[in-house]
Amino acid sequence: MISDIDVVIRLVLITLIAGLIGLEREYHSRPAGMRTNAMVGIGSTLMTLASIQTFALFPTAQNADPGRIAAQLVVGIGFIGAGVILRRGGRQVVGLTTAATMWVVCGLGIAIGMGLYVEALVACALVFATFFLLTPIVVKVRAIAPAKYAIPLEDDDDDEKDEEDD
Repeated sequence: MISDIDVVIRLVLITLIAGLIGLEREYHSRPAGMRTNAMVGIGSTLMTLASIQTFALFPTAQNADPGRIAAQLVVGIGFIGAGVILRRGGRQVVGLTTAATMWVVCGLGIAIGMGLYVEALVACALVFATFFLLTPIVVKVRAIAPAKYAIPLEDDDDDEKDEEDD
């Protein structure tokens, strides 16, 4: 059984970590900022804790599998993340980093919920390294060769026909 103080530590830690990650997204005016990332982190930590506690609460449960909830969290957050991926102006797709960030925050919540503090803190440091160290490189690469990063999508004319059909 996980102690009450350990539950509090885990939930406070993920709130801080997810909130800091969300702060970076807020700073860059991206969707899914501090509150959204904090909610994803708190929710995934809480569900992981509930999953782990299943064994203590129901010792006679034969088919209890704490990994099932974590697996469903990964799938469920993918669904939410898909909602922040948008297409703008024909060929520009935005929101991929925001969706990936929410997925990572969910993973951090699972790790912290399981008590994997070192793993979660190292992953969090890598998230910030990705934001702060790789962003300037990406900006320079895109300035040099912007056409190579265009994602081919259907023609806008086809979209107008689809809207008429609806």
